[in-house]
Amino acid sequence: MIVNFAERAHNHNWELDPVIRSLLDTDFYKLLMLQFIWKHYPKTRVTFSLLNRSTSVRLGDMFAREELIHQMEHVRRLRFRRSELVWLAGNTFYGRRGIFEPAFLEWLERDFRLSDYELSVKDGQFDLSFDGLWIETTMWELYALSILDELKTRAGLKELREFGLDILYARAKTKLWGKIERLRGVPDLAVADFGTRRRHSFLWQEYVVNAMAANLGSAFTGTSNAFLAHKHDLEAIGTNAHEIPMVLAALVAEGDDDALRASQYRVLEMWQKTYEGALRIMLPDTFGTTQFLANAPGWTADWTGQRVDSKNPYLAGDEYIEWLKAHGRDPREKRIIASDALDVDDILGLHAYFGGTLANDVTGGEFRSAADFDDSRKWTPGRRIRFSAGWGTLLTNDFRGCDPADGNNFDPISLICKVSTVEGKPAVKLSDNYAKALGTPEEIERYRRVFGTAGMTNIAVIT
Repeated sequence: MIVNFAERAHNHNWELDPVIRSLLDTDFYKLLMLQFIWKHYPKTRVTFSLLNRSTSVRLGDMFAREELIHQMEHVRRLRFRRSELVWLAGNTFYGRRGIFEPAFLEWLERDFRLSDYELSVKDGQFDLSFDGLWIETTMWELYALSILDELKTRAGLKELREFGLDILYARAKTKLWGKIERLRGVPDLAVADFGTRRRHSFLWQEYVVNAMAANLGSAFTGTSNAFLAHKHDLEAIGTNAHEIPMVLAALVAEGDDDALRASQYRVLEMWQKTYEGALRIMLPDTFGTTQFLANAPGWTADWTGQRVDSKNPYLAGDEYIEWLKAHGRDPREKRIIASDALDVDDILGLHAYFGGTLANDVTGGEFRSAADFDDSRKWTPGRRIRFSAGWGTLLTNDFRGCDPADGNNFDPISLICKVSTVEGKPAVKLSDNYAKALGTPEEIERYRRVFGTAGMTNIAVIT
């Protein structure tokens, strides 16, 4: 796929170019969760709210409110195409055909609509929220983040002339190739694109995904972006996210503490029943991984694996391995997926640590292992657990140092859109990282009293 990004950016009329080209242009797990919500919680009302953690970047000063409205109104007019619904109905996902129910696909075609939104600008930041039925608000998360990120990119591109644009993309392509080159030929590597929500632009994500597919072979396992998976005949990757346990917890939060603690396992029960034992990857850090594993029912050890979000992945992997052993399971038959702020060094180091590849054979330098965080830890060669990397921001939006104007207009920012209320009650995410906690201070304090803070740390949020 040859794209002259500089020429396109220089000559293109951005106002006519939609950021979101299809309702499939979202993470695959959003579609899986939407079916779950449609099936179990079609009348539940929630609010999603935007938060820019990179407060020094004043998005509201970079592009007009009207540009954002124009893009979101375009998305609201989109409908699922018949070819897309045929793909969802007939394709094999995770080795199974028919994951999406016919009635759900009929609803997508006939009745699916996105909610309205509220938008203002306060102190240089967009104040954006989506309130309505859960089935009408949940999909806004990825669309809104993709739009905001690309409008930020376009604002920066407008500041450069054609030669500057050429330098920008030449540097970014060189950086991308350097990363891909280090991953080529690494035995048993498994890397997927998780970069939709923080991408530089749709076209750049598509370019990156094609470059990975063309140069990494079987080591590139697919993309979380359903539209790109459909368009380029790739595996669609994804299962579920923090959103569901946050909502289910809020629905019982006014009850006793035991019901609140139990809600995180109720999610797993409902999920495996909905998908008949498939798609069983746990995401245990919504309220803290350590407490989740300490109190988890024995049947959860039968799940396929665990995704690590905000915890140090070396420590989280070791913790999961020991937990599996304590439950009589062979960790070598399970999988751990790291997905937070990964770059090529992290991927190679984690692959070596958990996959048993000699560090110098793949990294060509210092081995970044758990020893970097605890000198008492020792690395033991030999596969300990199946490792996969979900590569996000620093795959699809690593333009750091590429700006020919020596600025940081193209550096990625930490932008999120999460559930903030459920039926009028505050939603909470504790996370394994104190810096990523979400919710009102009062509810965060209550949840920490109920779930505890074991294993949590305070790490600066980069992306």
